Amino acid sequence: DGSGGRGGGGGSGIISAKDKKDDTKDGGEVKLKHDPKYEKYFKMMKMGLPKEAAQHAMTRDQLDPSILDLDPEKSLKNQTKKKKDEGDGPPLKDDPKYMKYFKMIKMGLPKEAAQHAMTR
Repeated sequence: DGSGGRGGGGGSGIISAKDKKDDTKDGGEVKLKHDPKYEKYFKMMKMGLPKEAAQHAMTRDQLDPSILDLDPEKSLKNQTKKKKDEGDGPPLKDDPKYMKYFKMIKMGLPKEAAQHAMTR
């Protein structure tokens, strides 16, 4: 039959035992690419569909398309809890480290001048 005795297609969609074991390395959480809620969208991209097409499908399915911007090798929980921690400080305009730059803009200096002052 010309198959050469090999198992066939390779793209069967079956996750091997090794892959399943590796799914929980990220703090005991399932990797994003294997999360049942998002797995099909990562698979769409793996099959060659543009990221925008997968994002459109997520929007259609009432899911957040920005999930595809996250690292598929880490869990969703691991990547979203960091964002909560970052927002604990004061608003940027009230942060003592940046107040003088916002004041420069308020006084009429071009935004680019304030940006340059931040880099020097």
